[in-house]
Amino acid sequence: MHIILPVIIIGIIGIIAGFGLALCSVLMAVKTDERVEALRAELPGANCGACGYAGCDQYAEALANGEAKPGVCAPGGASVNAKIGEILGVEVEMARPVAATVVCNGSNEHVKEKMNYQGIATCKAANMLYGGPLACSYGCIGLGDCARACVYGAIEIKNGRAYIDRSKCTACTACTIACPKGIIKMLPTDEAAVVVCSNCDKGAATRKICDVGCIGCMKCVKVCPHDAVKVENNLARIDPDKCTACGECVRNCPVKCIDIIK
Repeated sequence: MHIILPVIIIGIIGIIAGFGLALCSVLMAVKTDERVEALRAELPGANCGACGYAGCDQYAEALANGEAKPGVCAPGGASVNAKIGEILGVEVEMARPVAATVVCNGSNEHVKEKMNYQGIATCKAANMLYGGPLACSYGCIGLGDCARACVYGAIEIKNGRAYIDRSKCTACTACTIACPKGIIKMLPTDEAAVVVCSNCDKGAATRKICDVGCIGCMKCVKVCPHDAVKVENNLARIDPDKCTACGECVRNCPVKCIDIIK
């Protein structure tokens, strides 16, 4: 009897507590939008931030609440964005596909060094020491911060410069964040001409340190039949919306710093 009574009391307390918890779970339940779960299930889970939100969970909630623009999930592509439109019951205007591009052509054979760097083998660390070991303070350091940040294996370091396989790129922007020089740009995947240089020094100064740096000579501007090229701050820039990839700027660039990419 001394054992049975405590067991009965504990059992009654357990039943009362269980009933109380069940009642609280009903009364205090937070209503969730089923669309959030459906949207999250469609998103790729890259949590890259390319959509402007901290991760896929936050983006899904913002979409369901009407606070975010659909159609901007770069890693998901057209198929995911179309499914998001179906869930939301809206017509999604697809964002123009983009991929990462290194706007520097200064590999080891083209750009001079200003020091023999022997510190921590990261671009971020090297950049903190007078802008890195290269004479061009704008160029790719080539120690692979971008390659390590890319989880898709789209970046390779060759001959002191980063190269991106745009067919593997999901436009997650991890590499653009990792690059301390800011020379990795998200550019449209449509075939177009791109100035693969970021040097803003005057032409004479650029010639002394790099064989393939833009010298701001204006020849590309003069030969472009579509007014797509401008020279600003000693650097040629091409408007991808105007460029037709005719190749006139590529053929006439004296330092060969313009390429056709796709």
